[in-house]
Amino acid sequence: MSRDDARFEERWVTVRDGLKLFARDYPGASSGPPLLCLHGLTRNSRDFEAFAERHSPRFRVLALDFRGRGRSDYDPLPARYTPLTYAADVIELLDRLDIPEAVFVGTSLGGLVTMTMTAMAPRRIAAAILNDVGPELDEAGLDRIKSYVGQDRRFASWSDAAKAIEASQSVAFPSYTQEDWLAMARRNCREHEGEVRFDYDMAIAAPFATSGAAPTIDMWPLFQALGRKPLMVVRGELSDLLSASALERMHSAVPDMKSVTVPDVGHAPTLDEREAVAAIDEFLDSLAG
Repeated sequence: MSRDDARFEERWVTVRDGLKLFARDYPGASSGPPLLCLHGLTRNSRDFEAFAERHSPRFRVLALDFRGRGRSDYDPLPARYTPLTYAADVIELLDRLDIPEAVFVGTSLGGLVTMTMTAMAPRRIAAAILNDVGPELDEAGLDRIKSYVGQDRRFASWSDAAKAIEASQSVAFPSYTQEDWLAMARRNCREHEGEVRFDYDMAIAAPFATSGAAPTIDMWPLFQALGRKPLMVVRGELSDLLSASALERMHSAVPDMKSVTVPDVGHAPTLDEREAVAAIDEFLDSLAG
């Protein structure tokens, strides 16, 4: 879908340190809280295009570009690329748009930001969906992320970008077609000065050099606090970041938590898989009941 015929409005918010952040705002009912979509580490709001089109206009859907991604400004101080900063940005976005609470939908890093929100502004969370992330992250997945984040690769064409993404992600999406890889490339990348490149600030890798990829605080108390709200977790069956045993421990910590495992998919499900769609629809229906 081109920007000209998209159904979303463009929202721009200037936050406390002067950076200008972008969000897609899909129209929806005002009777309940909107869905607030938060993407993964190297991704952007385009990851949620199909999700937003599915759930709007039943729900208003917001999809934010974290600072340093997509159309949002890059941060001149890379040390601020942390979940605490992103959570503060989310609070400002909600304040500026006069949204008292939202249903958070967080993929990977977006889920860590959602858990961080329980310490900063828990009242803003009406419910949450965590996509392939939890308070305990597998080292294999973290090592894989560290192996590619911040590599400023350039491609001569969209086809070349798709092939490169397939080479690095095929284990997670073994049934993808070439059309799927091209669609992923268009979500992950942008055209710049005649080249196709990844659509994020390579400096987001800087905090990894000092603090590592894993959270430096115990996330379990934050997860348990999130569990006081209606909560659902989506896990990819082939995920190398959220293990099946970690999901079991999450269920033990929050017995009322809902979950679904998406077969034949790794990190992270795109949320348009049949099993994910059915489980999310049921979860959202329960919030309205």
